[in-house]
Amino acid sequence: MKRFWLIFSQAVTVCLAAYFVLATLQPGWVQQLNRLAVPPLSQSFSLGSLATPWNTPAPSPLPPSPQPAAPGSLSAAAKAAAPAVVSVNTHETLAGRTLRPALPGLQGLFGPFIEEAPREQNGLGSGVIVAASGLIVTNNHVIAGADQIKITLSDGRQAPAKLIGADPETDLAVLQIPLKDLPAVQFSDTETMQVGDVVLAIGNPFGVGQTVTSGIVSALGRNQLGLNTFENFIQTDAAINPGNSGGALVDVYGRLLGINSAIYSRSGGNMGIGFAIPVSTVKQVLNGILKDGHVVRGWIGIEPRDASDMGSDNPQGVLVGGVLVDAPAAKAGLKAGDLILQVNQHPVRRAADLLIQVAALTPGQAVPFLVSHDGKLREISITPKQRPTRDAAP
Repeated sequence: MKRFWLIFSQAVTVCLAAYFVLATLQPGWVQQLNRLAVPPLSQSFSLGSLATPWNTPAPSPLPPSPQPAAPGSLSAAAKAAAPAVVSVNTHETLAGRTLRPALPGLQGLFGPFIEEAPREQNGLGSGVIVAASGLIVTNNHVIAGADQIKITLSDGRQAPAKLIGADPETDLAVLQIPLKDLPAVQFSDTETMQVGDVVLAIGNPFGVGQTVTSGIVSALGRNQLGLNTFENFIQTDAAINPGNSGGALVDVYGRLLGINSAIYSRSGGNMGIGFAIPVSTVKQVLNGILKDGHVVRGWIGIEPRDASDMGSDNPQGVLVGGVLVDAPAAKAGLKAGDLILQVNQHPVRRAADLLIQVAALTPGQAVPFLVSHDGKLREISITPKQRPTRDAAP
């Protein structure tokens, strides 16, 4: 009897030792053995549950649930606007030139003149799809003089572009590509825009590929920069670099606020001062080009000057520096030295304001102007004509 008890106790000791070794080295095996030995109360015991774990295929992992954007993330705005921003590549063939030899003695060797062969020049910029039918808005300086224009979409597709029309006075141009059902950007309302609003700039800087940068609206109504005839720029510190021209400036909802146009830089790169053409101007130019092939603007034929720059006691209003003979302003009785205070009941404070408001007038329709002459207020009616183009302007 003692012999059997000794054998039994030794067997139990070996089993316990083996159990503790397995529990230490392979805890997963012990858990599987426990589940096999004592099935859960909620399950019925069956032979199928005896299948060894290494012969049972592991279940496929569940796909990760979509994570919400991190607090403060602008990813939603970028996703909404980025598909509508394209890359614009241009090709221009420059005509050869006839040059005189630098040294008179070379004329006998090469003839009296030297012929320079035609040269090729490529350009790079950005653009924004504004209609699903393939209409694209970009800067005029991006495509000016180009023989060929090629558009690359954000998804990699490419297509040749046709120039529908351009407006050098605002530096905007309208293109079209032969593709349909394209992702078009939504327009925002710049009337509600304020300094300090967060914005994104989207474009193709330096040709590295579509890039999104962020910043704020630094200033509104920037003008007198000498860039365009009509200037009403949005200033931003969002990084804008060469290649971003024609790209999109969007709000936190991905809606278009403006077309990135220029930067202030001493090095050629971003210095935190960039300028975008507001969407209100974009709409005006786009509608004008699609309707008439060009932008129709009002013109009254005066030389405006800021009252503050002329040492006026009243800094409000715009001084008339001169009036063209037979121009609409001259026919209405406006004279040099008059102070224009309102155009169609809208106040004007600077020459740039007057230029923009007059340009928005419909040629042939009389408009009231509130004018101060020798300190006396009077209202005169001026019927604007169509503004001559830049090349045709006197």
